Amino acid sequence: MILISGNMGYIGQVMTRFLTERSLEVVGLDSRFYRGCEFQNGTRPRFRQIVKDVRDVTEADLEGVTAVIHLAALSTDFLGEMDPQLTYDINGAASARLAEMAKKAGVERFLFSSSCSLYGISPEDRPITEEGLLNPITAYARAKAQAEVEIRKLADAHFHPVMLRNATVYGMSPGLRLDLVVNVMVAGAVLENKLTVFGDGHHWRPLVHVQDLCRAFYSVLHAPLETIHNQAFNVGVTGENYRVREIARIVKETLPGGNVEIQFVPGEGGRTYRVDCSKIHSACPDFQPQWDLRKGILELYEAYRKGGLTLRDLKSDKYFRVKRIRHLMDENVLNKDLRFLSRQFQEVG
Repeated sequence: MILISGNMGYIGQVMTRFLTERSLEVVGLDSRFYRGCEFQNGTRPRFRQIVKDVRDVTEADLEGVTAVIHLAALSTDFLGEMDPQLTYDINGAASARLAEMAKKAGVERFLFSSSCSLYGISPEDRPITEEGLLNPITAYARAKAQAEVEIRKLADAHFHPVMLRNATVYGMSPGLRLDLVVNVMVAGAVLENKLTVFGDGHHWRPLVHVQDLCRAFYSVLHAPLETIHNQAFNVGVTGENYRVREIARIVKETLPGGNVEIQFVPGEGGRTYRVDCSKIHSACPDFQPQWDLRKGILELYEAYRKGGLTLRDLKSDKYFRVKRIRHLMDENVLNKDLRFLSRQFQEVG
């Protein structure tokens, strides 16, 4: 049995379906911060759901679990900067604690959803490998980096942690996010015939489609232990590194009509890095990505049109993590520690 923390999130909903469709038994664990923010309802796979904050997990929650996929986190740089200490508590300390409990419970594989943002600002002369210098520049990235350190200390002959440093994810999910560069660019192009690039757009982003991300985790779940034990892997495709201005151009060229305006506005590009993803392809040859940027853009275009995405959605808090959390705090649904003031919101629906 596989426990997926954060299974009701953007990646988690796709991951849960991906694994259950391959006949794996899944139990989900999620705080349900984003209940009611789904873009697509559809039919849901059958699995057991634990409604709980990752900070409150007990060993009893891990009974019978053989592998953990740990996705739960405050998931953006902007959300992480709201309260850096809280970000560390959730993304760092709670992740290490979950791994420690998993080890005590006899879990064999622990797949930690980390991030290529750990590389921060890296030299542009070549894609960075897993052995490259970590240079986290945000609270989100620093917490992930610290979690990696603490989790790797737990490795032994019976406990096999893996650090999966995800590229920037894009693509459709029932738990849609529009605070991801490709997803929001396509939304802006579809709804407003324009998309925005902050700064000069020369900063690099490696990309991976959410379904290919699931394929990577699935491959690691089934890889020989000696090839993945206590290893870090960049998750993506080396050929899918783009400058942000290139992403904008490809969105403009790929969408029907081609009359999209690209707007450059003042702002910092922030982190910039290209990543080399050859290690995971070597260790897990079953990992065969099936998406590229142009294909993903068309998927989003069709989904937005079919699903009735509106300009109001683009301006609301529904698909933006930091906006949603601030809204829940303003409405006294969450306190400053991101604890529910009433379980009614968390449990209904």
